[in-house]
Amino acid sequence: MRVRGFETVTKYGGANINLPKRRTAQSAGYDIAAAESAVLKAGLVTKVPTGLKAYMRSDEFLGVHIRSGLSVNNALSLVNGQGIIDADYYNNPDNEGHIIIAFLNHSGTDVTIEKGERIAQGIFYKYLMADGDREQKKEARRGGFGSTG
Repeated sequence: MRVRGFETVTKYGGANINLPKRRTAQSAGYDIAAAESAVLKAGLVTKVPTGLKAYMRSDEFLGVHIRSGLSVNNALSLVNGQGIIDADYYNNPDNEGHIIIAFLNHSGTDVTIEKGERIAQGIFYKYLMADGDREQKKEARRGGFGSTG
């Protein structure tokens, strides 16, 4: 049986991507780092690649949250508040399940993110479904942002 966790996507195979780790015994989140340096322009949304994909069970999702220090010290947020990585995003045919984080820079100055800088935390969650949901026909996953319509 496959285990829950993180892998490097093919595109970043030789890019020395560190797999996320929890930093303390009681940490809920796995620290996720930037796969490339990026400049988050003032007042704009910027997508930062992580070079990662995440495998999880079918009744789980990965919640992606900005690191609090990065957010508070630089007036940054995730443009969608919290990223939700569904289990069927893993290895989808359009982008292999690459986790890309979209930041909104609320400040009046550009913010530079360096390759390897910890930018987010990933937390695995279980979820419930409405009764009768499994009987409804579903489409196959393709792609990332906005891919479910």
